[in-house]
Amino acid sequence: MRNLRLLLTIAILFSFTNLTYSQDTYQQPSQELIDLVDGARNPSVSFSPDRSTLLLQDVPSFPSIAEMAQPELRLAGIRINPNTNGPSRPGYVTGFTLRDMETGEDRVVTGLPGDPVITNVSWSPTGSHIAFLLNTDHALELWMVDVESASAGKLADGSVNNTYYGSPFSWTRDGDALIVQMIPDERGDVPQESMVPTGPVIQESLGEARPARTYQDLLQNSHDEELFDYYFTSQLTEITLEGAVRKLGEPAIYRSVSLSPDGNYLLVNRTERPYSYRVPAFRFPQNIQVWDRDGNLLHPFAELPLADRVPIAFSATTEGPRSVSWRNDAPSTLSWVEALDGGDPSVEVDYRDRVLTLDAPFTGEPVQHIDLEYRYSGLQWSEDGFALVTEFWRDDRHLRTWKINPDDPSAETQLVMDRSTEDRYNDHGSPQMRRSQFGTWVLNTVDGGESLLMTGIGATPEGNRPFLSIYNLETKESTELWRSESPYYEMIVTLLEDDGSKFITRRESVDIQPNFFIRDIETDELEQLTFFDHPTPQLRDVHKEFIQYERADGVQLSATLYLPPGYEKERDGKLPVLVWAYPREFRSADAAGQVADSPYRFAGMSHWGPHFALTLGFAVVENATMPIVGEGDENPNDTFVEQLIFSAEAVLYELENRGVGDRTRAAIGGHSYGAFMTANLLAHSRIFRAGIARSGAFNRTLTPFGFQAEPRNFWESSEIYLSMSPFMHADGIKDPILFIHGAEDNNSGTFPMQSERMYAAVSGLGGVARLVMLPEESHGYRARESVLHMLYEQSEWLNRYVKNAEEITVEAE
Repeated sequence: MRNLRLLLTIAILFSFTNLTYSQDTYQQPSQELIDLVDGARNPSVSFSPDRSTLLLQDVPSFPSIAEMAQPELRLAGIRINPNTNGPSRPGYVTGFTLRDMETGEDRVVTGLPGDPVITNVSWSPTGSHIAFLLNTDHALELWMVDVESASAGKLADGSVNNTYYGSPFSWTRDGDALIVQMIPDERGDVPQESMVPTGPVIQESLGEARPARTYQDLLQNSHDEELFDYYFTSQLTEITLEGAVRKLGEPAIYRSVSLSPDGNYLLVNRTERPYSYRVPAFRFPQNIQVWDRDGNLLHPFAELPLADRVPIAFSATTEGPRSVSWRNDAPSTLSWVEALDGGDPSVEVDYRDRVLTLDAPFTGEPVQHIDLEYRYSGLQWSEDGFALVTEFWRDDRHLRTWKINPDDPSAETQLVMDRSTEDRYNDHGSPQMRRSQFGTWVLNTVDGGESLLMTGIGATPEGNRPFLSIYNLETKESTELWRSESPYYEMIVTLLEDDGSKFITRRESVDIQPNFFIRDIETDELEQLTFFDHPTPQLRDVHKEFIQYERADGVQLSATLYLPPGYEKERDGKLPVLVWAYPREFRSADAAGQVADSPYRFAGMSHWGPHFALTLGFAVVENATMPIVGEGDENPNDTFVEQLIFSAEAVLYELENRGVGDRTRAAIGGHSYGAFMTANLLAHSRIFRAGIARSGAFNRTLTPFGFQAEPRNFWESSEIYLSMSPFMHADGIKDPILFIHGAEDNNSGTFPMQSERMYAAVSGLGGVARLVMLPEESHGYRARESVLHMLYEQSEWLNRYVKNAEEITVEAE
């Protein structure tokens, strides 16, 4: 029977290859929602390294569709603008204001051109300058802000190359210069593709397993390889604050470049051929070298091959050195990790990873520091004679942190933290960092190096309460210094004193807009730094409430409930409902039931989530937990659909019992994996009147080597892939479903074809469905026209099929 269903579904898939499409004009929603989209945006905030100056960066409104339609090349998993040699469609700011932290005086930065497009903003180590890229129509220019004079100007001629991952420039340790990736002076014209093919494109497998996830925008042919070389090749250049230019090394494709803490060496990672048509650029061969400051090769550290044989399983990794970086507490020592199991988590070994170091001049033997039973997860250095090494195993969510002595590898290691990452209630937090003598980041220790300053979200059964504490590495006990108190949600942004006595926080409450404050816990003083206005005053009176409830199998659930301004239960009765959610996997029911939000967060209204429905008179449920639990030998996805239905029924019954929601007039919606959830709920139940599924994946046979948290491939667990794919159960969708998808979605797995084929199946089987493909949009939607049209479609759908629908009986399958 299952095979018959599969064959019929595949037949449906291939029968809709001649669907017609109509190009409509962009529509706009109600004025309330237009105001929500066009409302003023608060500045983004950055602090100077010495915390004496606050940088306010002007954030523009949404770009137009014309901006989104700029030229774009898609090469090896990276999308670039060929006109600028930078990322396509970058986020940006449009201006700067400098605020003196002591006096509160504001100074607007002068010298910027009209309507600037600013990216890659970076403080110098001394805080005296701010580097940034000015994006023009045809280049990325390196500019500099002089903080003392609050003026900006172009630093040097030439164009910056910002095509690869990460930042295209970094500061020297003294802050007097930058190491910049520039476009080579003599790179010539863009390679032209021959109109006549020279032969076929050939890929070959010689019997060795080479699994790969469903990556997008990969290289397709030799011309793509030529374009990749052309646009991604850079000339490393040192540029001083006076504009003096000095070339370092030869042009190459640089993945990363970092200065040693003492500033004497460069760690250079270059991408080299052969390239691949199956994996993105981050899997291409690497050549890692150590140079002197003049760009001369000192030590050929490692040549790593094409990483196209990495197992798909979680906790899998590459062979050879990885996470290669400088030891932050030493002048010039390399540190890295190597897999002891070939990178394959299915191999039975006593130890998985090894941490090593190598001192300058890099001619000795590497020093082994610790062998890890799990997969390496991080390394933090201190100036107190120790480092912390963290390991993690994905299958059981087990996280451990070890204290090692990097100067004495024979010294005994000490286990200092041991927990499940799912257990939020027992999370001691994350160590705070401070600047070392070299300007690098090291652990912020107290009590003579015996303890760490820790911050965390402070999850509790009553909600998140961020904290600052001292964690003793010997006793493994925490001493709380400060914790957020109701009715506020307050989190630490950065420390002002290394002992934790004074820090900057971001403070908010349900009806008070987030702003920045200075908190002194010794004097108990609180000083407000920013005074941002309420971003959506028209929705100021929305009722927000954090609710907790239980599903049929006993798992505890939670959500945030919003009710429209002016709503009165006795007068207005039960409202139509929109539930917005995103499923997550857990290895224990207790962990799944832990609260992961706060009742005191600001009731901020966003165009992106479900808040638009408040203007339609709906009760809105945001972040309704949809945990998928698999304990013991069971995988969470073994009962995916059943658990979704349990959670969906529970939230609607909760609203019914509260007397605010009409469960016979309810819709379900979500984005990405939330869209996958939406289609599954409509395919396997009649709980909801309608659904909104944005940018989802619906046929899991198109992601055969795993998806989300599913560790098995299709051939290992075809029943799971088929049962979880709403495409295979499209004949069960009896309620209206709206599909919205970015026509240029580059997220792994969520090809635009996923929504197109799912719509074809539902409509071909007689279901009520609508497909909206947004031009020039990727996985998220950015153009003002696209966002407004999305809100229009969602509003029309809910009004037509939920709010004004006739009564029906709600039932689960």
